[in-house]
Amino acid sequence: MRVSLIYFLFYFLPNTLLSQEQNNIITTAVPFLTIASDARASGMGDVGIASSPDAFSMQWNPAKYVFSEYSKGIGLGYTPYLESIISDIALLSGIYFKKPTERSAFAIGLRYFTLGDIELRQFASDPGIITKPNELALDASFALKLSPHFSMAVSGRYIRSNLKFPQEGGIDASAASSAAVDLSAFYMGELKAYPAFDGRWRWGANISNLGPKIAYDASGQEDFLPANLGVGLGYDFVYSSNSALALQIDINKYLVPILVDYNQDGVIDQQDLNTYQNIDFINGAIDSFSDAAGGFSEELKKLRIGLGVEYTLKQMFTLRTGYFSESEHYGSRRFFTLGTGARLKALQIDMSYLFSIAKVRNPLENTLRFSLSFLID
Repeated sequence: MRVSLIYFLFYFLPNTLLSQEQNNIITTAVPFLTIASDARASGMGDVGIASSPDAFSMQWNPAKYVFSEYSKGIGLGYTPYLESIISDIALLSGIYFKKPTERSAFAIGLRYFTLGDIELRQFASDPGIITKPNELALDASFALKLSPHFSMAVSGRYIRSNLKFPQEGGIDASAASSAAVDLSAFYMGELKAYPAFDGRWRWGANISNLGPKIAYDASGQEDFLPANLGVGLGYDFVYSSNSALALQIDINKYLVPILVDYNQDGVIDQQDLNTYQNIDFINGAIDSFSDAAGGFSEELKKLRIGLGVEYTLKQMFTLRTGYFSESEHYGSRRFFTLGTGARLKALQIDMSYLFSIAKVRNPLENTLRFSLSFLID
């Protein structure tokens, strides 16, 4: 589908305008890395750090793979983006994992975000120029079980952002690229018997997308990757071999600094922008814990919280719901989600739906998302 640039920007600018007004929104390059690529997690309020292992654990916590009941699996995901107005913007994902031994697992994955065909023109009477921008991330991870109940994993990620827009003289901006690492941990406790049910604790942590800033041209301007620190906690209520309920919560925080008045002259000017540009990703991650002008209470507003519930019946049918909340000063996303899943032998099919309750338009609201998993014992 062809879309004029002004039409395209109209639906992508609300968050940008909000950030300019408040001067404290955390902005990064390649934001597609923060979009849930599977319908299971997206059906539970984007919760996945401490949920039970599945084929899509790569994005949330690859340390979970060694606790999978299956020796290998494949996951395929499809997430339409702005589906209510545009038909060819979507996030596609594919993941393969394998457990060579009971103590180890590896996985590879690809996420591809296509923005479809975009028609660019400076004036309405100009002939349109069609461009097909896209972004991708190629992942690889290795997980090792360090004890019967605890594991850790390390992941590497190659990122390519091809947002070419023709410029004067026919010169195109080059595709930008960078690399990042993840470090994750996961704990799954023993299933303990209680009078009414069997219970088990789960917790996890993941530092993701930590890597050098990305540059789109030779101007010297670089943008931070969406580095993130996430922790999660979950609990399983197993009522019988046919019925189980899982509750989980994820808390996330970007490891990215905000643009502030560094020279304390009462206004954010070019000098502050230059100072911000000179911050590397390591110092940026450290500064992100203490750069809010309002102190500790303001730092707490940077946290993003997701709550998820998953009920499984006869190990075949699953119902899910969730809630996600973000401060109005740092993104203003708030939404409920619904999800369902069905398993037929080795095939798992999942769907999810998002209801936004925020004033800011959510590109994923009223959108059905799908994922397939093929799991082999």
